[in-house]
Amino acid sequence: MIRKLSLLFAGALMGASAMSLVYGTNGTAAIAADTDTYRQLAIFGDIFERVRAQYVTPPDDKKLIENAINGMLTSLDPHSSYLNAEAAQDMRVQTKGEFGGLGIEVTMENELVKVVAPIDDTPASRAGILSGDLIEKIDGEEVRGMTLNDAVDKMRGLVNTPIELTVLREGQSKPLTFKIIRDTIKVKAVKSRVEGDDIGYLKITSFTEKTTDDLRAAIEDIRKQVPEDKLKGYVLDLRLNPGGLLDQAVNVSDAFLERGEVVSTRGRESGDIARFSSQAGDLTGGKPLVVLINGGSASASEIVAGALKDHRRATLVGTRSFGKGSVQTIIPLGENGALRLTTALYYTPSGESIQGKGITPDIKVEQPLPEDLQDVDLSRGESDLRGHIRGAEEDEEGSGSIAYVPQDPKEDVQLSYALDLIRGVKTDPAYPASPDKAVMNQQQ
Repeated sequence: MIRKLSLLFAGALMGASAMSLVYGTNGTAAIAADTDTYRQLAIFGDIFERVRAQYVTPPDDKKLIENAINGMLTSLDPHSSYLNAEAAQDMRVQTKGEFGGLGIEVTMENELVKVVAPIDDTPASRAGILSGDLIEKIDGEEVRGMTLNDAVDKMRGLVNTPIELTVLREGQSKPLTFKIIRDTIKVKAVKSRVEGDDIGYLKITSFTEKTTDDLRAAIEDIRKQVPEDKLKGYVLDLRLNPGGLLDQAVNVSDAFLERGEVVSTRGRESGDIARFSSQAGDLTGGKPLVVLINGGSASASEIVAGALKDHRRATLVGTRSFGKGSVQTIIPLGENGALRLTTALYYTPSGESIQGKGITPDIKVEQPLPEDLQDVDLSRGESDLRGHIRGAEEDEEGSGSIAYVPQDPKEDVQLSYALDLIRGVKTDPAYPASPDKAVMNQQQ
């Protein structure tokens, strides 16, 4: 059985400030600091030239500079980085939620690309690609030796361009060849279903430009399937969700809230505070809500979990979240790509910092690991990352927990607990959540 593990891992900005003539001690100190900075930059330039001239093989100047830039940024924290033009484009594709491709979910198995599932009504599904197929060649090139990302990049491409896949299929004595025309693939950010006949299940996989619209459509679909008097509540699954766009996290929170702050961000200066609030209109009509989180719930998913917890709109079940409470601003650099720079920290409506602490569930429920993963370290947390920004409320316990969710819902202990809560099979003082007990003490 395929185990889906979430891998959460998520230059030199050499701008010399203009010097002005300043009198006094402070001015002298500023000039001295600038002089020292220029001296250090001169050292960098000297080393760069020596490497170009004397290294045993001629180096790639572009790679040298990109690595130097990234070295500076990653020394700040794990989430600041330089994106060259290609990486910046990949990021835009991911946040947009659509791309030119085939429409298959894949993983790597025995050095081949294994199809987890073809997405309905996409070129891959129409061509006859099936779950379990092993992709051996892409346009005649062996997959063995490629990384999963390399293979995915090769399968993506411009809409209406052809691609040939050579596939190994169980029960077939010879490889199968599929000639497919790429099309626009829209990745659904929200998956939904009805559990039993009385509970709506909503799983947000990422926060892209399409997440809010997908969530609205999913809730509407569930309400069409289940009569209002039979619908007992909803489960919002944020496990293994690495985050994404801030505005989408605010909108998702707003979908379940009637009023109040969702999140605030606080930057370098004391007055650099931005607040994001919700508007009236709970899309679920106030139905009971349970949110599932684990060590794979990070960033935007923690904003949603923190807001719904502080507002007492939902009961959180699972284990402590990842603890990525930092804000990255994307600064375009034209044809040179983009700079992803940490510029602020997130705070929940009660004023608590997420950074290095994470969100603690109201009810702790641990998901058992199968035997083949007992010795694998699946714990994920911001506080474990080298060079992370220490959070204002981070302690020795740190953040994060095991990031694992079984594929078979029947083996999902955390989901089963949430369903039992909503159906009344299990009881806990934290359920149902009561908005009248919201924790909104703002810490300035």
